[in-house]
Amino acid sequence: MEPKWKADEVFETIIDPHRPIIDAHFHFLRSPEFTYEIEEYGRDTSSGHNIIKSIFIEGIQDFDGEYPPHLKPVSETEYAAHLAMRAREQKGVTVAGIVGRADLSLGDAVEEVLNAHLTTAGDLLKGIRQIAIREPYVNAVSVPEACFAPGDLYEQPAFRRGLKRLGQMGLSFDAWHYHHQLQDFIKLARATPETLLILDHFGTPLGVGPYRERRKEIFDRWRKDIAELAKCPNVVAKLGGLAMRDNGFGWDEAQNPPSSDIFVSAQAPYYHHTIECFGAERCMFESNFPVDKMSLPYHILFNGFKKIANCYSANEQEFLFYHTADRTYRLS
Repeated sequence: MEPKWKADEVFETIIDPHRPIIDAHFHFLRSPEFTYEIEEYGRDTSSGHNIIKSIFIEGIQDFDGEYPPHLKPVSETEYAAHLAMRAREQKGVTVAGIVGRADLSLGDAVEEVLNAHLTTAGDLLKGIRQIAIREPYVNAVSVPEACFAPGDLYEQPAFRRGLKRLGQMGLSFDAWHYHHQLQDFIKLARATPETLLILDHFGTPLGVGPYRERRKEIFDRWRKDIAELAKCPNVVAKLGGLAMRDNGFGWDEAQNPPSSDIFVSAQAPYYHHTIECFGAERCMFESNFPVDKMSLPYHILFNGFKKIANCYSANEQEFLFYHTADRTYRLS
């Protein structure tokens, strides 16, 4: 899980280096094949942009610990809280929030899991993500089928009860699914107005396998779904995560990463449409590192974000880069 190029060998002049930024979405990862923790993320966030705070998002990792099956996700929150404390002691990157994982299909019984997360992370716990991706063309996407959710997850009464309980406890829900699941997510948002929902990665428009030659068709359908979703006042959108392999831009296979200009040329329409529909006060930039690092370096990604944001007012840019994430994840 390493790009073919090295970030310190790729250079662009940093745009607006003093602008305060909250990175609303990144992962710590640890496996025998790949490690991305404080040191690695610290090198990326110190590459020129002014990253003030960051939000850790769960990565489907279970660690050793004496937890029963339904509490296993707490081990990842424990891991993230430990790294956040270590970073604070080293005066490194500020992990200001943790979004853990829980099976909301437990319904009201999920409160036990949420309380265990809170006991482990305290005020750092800001919300929960339960991955909902489902894809009929299993071999087209890079995510293992074992990570797929039931096709009717968003419609299950028990899941909706769990989601409602999440909101009652003052926690938000991060949603990751594919573009063809956006209509199901719209129905979920309408059915659970008491819970703040955060759309990750634009709903992941796919561009691989049978979707490779259908980008315009998918984009046109996606535009309509995003406009409809934006009418749900309990939904906030994350801007980023479009440089995954599954989006089909092919940068993960290139010998050199795209420049920020190439990035903007390819992806700006997704950003501008979402901002137009939701408004800057309901949109926030995310790096999705280290997943998107397979396509381009951190400093080029945020240069691209700043070029995309340049057409908006100073106040709107402050929301896109900082205030929306600060308010959504209750960081101040």
